[in-house]
Amino acid sequence: MVTFHLLYDLAEFYHLPLDYQKGLIYYTGKMAATLFILIAGISSFFSSNNLRRGIKILLWGFIIYIVTGVALPGSNIIFGILQFLGTSMILARIFMGLPSPVLMVMGALLLLAGRYTGTLTWPHNWLAWLGLVRDGFFSVDYYPLLPWFGVFLWGMALGRMFYPSKRSLFPHSPLPFHPLGRSLLFLGRHSLTIYLVHQPVILLLLYLFFSGCKIVK
Repeated sequence: MVTFHLLYDLAEFYHLPLDYQKGLIYYTGKMAATLFILIAGISSFFSSNNLRRGIKILLWGFIIYIVTGVALPGSNIIFGILQFLGTSMILARIFMGLPSPVLMVMGALLLLAGRYTGTLTWPHNWLAWLGLVRDGFFSVDYYPLLPWFGVFLWGMALGRMFYPSKRSLFPHSPLPFHPLGRSLLFLGRHSLTIYLVHQPVILLLLYLFFSGCKIVK
């Protein structure tokens, strides 16, 4: 996801010929988002307070919506990944008691429903959170409940299937004692913070880099 946003910034702000709306870059970004959502669904199975976590992430999503609207007019993030994840974690309470097969089937149905709603044109954008938008709708980052909540439900199902006791599958793994392993664990435990700060950091580094290139010239 960080790599995708780097390429996006290079294309949007520095006009490099990188097409992030299709091809390898596009699908790499979607694969990263799918994995992110799947892991979030698995993690929700471990959480003792999805409601609090969901509200926290949802609030951050709205803050980013306001900031992007002010800093980059016309480039609002309407129901982006954080707003989606926050909403999904709140909804997770409703589905937590369902068995894995039911969650998998429901997830598949939501994915199919999302494919259908994606072909519809709505008269307004009030249901953008669901995946129903009018013609010309634009959001820099957009993950509506249809179809993406289906992926989240799959994550919940996988959490129930592989972690029934809510314990690690590899309790004696040497990963926490290896420098690379500790780095990966750090990234996993601070994924929200990394998501919030990585774009400003990338933009700052790109600004310094391209400013330095101008000075050298």
